[in-house]
Amino acid sequence: MEKLLGQAMPLGCIMVDIASTTLQPHEKERLLDPLVAGVILFSRNYESIEQLQALTTEIHQLRHPKLLIGVDHEGGRVQRFRDGFSLIPAMGQLGVCFRHNEKEGLELAQQVGWLMATELLAVGADFSFAPVVDLDYGDSRVIGDRAFDSDPVVVGKLGSALAKGMRDAGMASVAKHFPGHGYIQADTHLEVAVDHREFQEIAHKDIQPFLKLIENGLDAVMPAHVRYPKVDDLPAGFSKVWLQDVLRQQCYFDGAIISDDMSMHAATEFGDAPTRVTAALKAGCDLVLVCNDPEAADEVLSQVVWETGPLSHARLIRLHGKVQIKLSQLHNNPLWQSRASHVSHFLNSVNQQGLLV
Repeated sequence: MEKLLGQAMPLGCIMVDIASTTLQPHEKERLLDPLVAGVILFSRNYESIEQLQALTTEIHQLRHPKLLIGVDHEGGRVQRFRDGFSLIPAMGQLGVCFRHNEKEGLELAQQVGWLMATELLAVGADFSFAPVVDLDYGDSRVIGDRAFDSDPVVVGKLGSALAKGMRDAGMASVAKHFPGHGYIQADTHLEVAVDHREFQEIAHKDIQPFLKLIENGLDAVMPAHVRYPKVDDLPAGFSKVWLQDVLRQQCYFDGAIISDDMSMHAATEFGDAPTRVTAALKAGCDLVLVCNDPEAADEVLSQVVWETGPLSHARLIRLHGKVQIKLSQLHNNPLWQSRASHVSHFLNSVNQQGLLV
């Protein structure tokens, strides 16, 4: 085992999770599987800043090129690490700020993106699965205030500003959930989701923010586990129509396509875990998430046969974080102090004034 540590092997195509705050021997073995490309972290993997940095360092030292480390750290109710990190506003709160003052809203979104990215990079994470650029139709049980706004132009502007802040900090952006998850009520973690709209309506509304971010150099896209039967019977993450014909060819997107979790209920009706993962890869995903089900992850790694091509590998390599401010220097850095204070002041104002979405 020890002889394998730090060995050179290309990144694979599967992102898995780990059970706790430290790596167990069997998890190290799993991460050394050639099919693995990275690790997604959850709140259960966080105990302290020091522990998290030790964990990410150990993961990164296992292989070369180093495994990717991602986390859902959007802000609001989806922020995996809290104690010791700046609280990040819900994106809907940034939308309300934008509606009050466009310039201030865009500036705040950029600062939020920079602050979130800088803190994650300092502890060893490579990227956050952000921003959410779904539209807020006011009826979704899972999106809600995770969306900036209902207007695709506003969402495109705020999403681009947040992504620019992330990029300035050295972090890739992952726009989700293509081609749009905000219209339907269903939570794909728990139920099957179907959007019965025509393609033209989706293209003229929900896809527009993605186009804006792609125009500005978007690094990655996460497709939705949603079926759009007027376009294709398969959910977007399993669909060559959505991923190849629409996203690649019509939207001219050349970054990484990262699937949503294959263990979510909306995906499980499409076969066992190896079948689902293979379908997503064949549809055009460069990286497939298999989370919260270690048995399924092991089945995938033992049964899926897939060779990551040079183009997919290059797309994934671009997702590695570029640390600009080390953890030891972070709280003494004037830029961090200024932006952390600005975001904190905004959140305090929200709480005091009831600026809710």
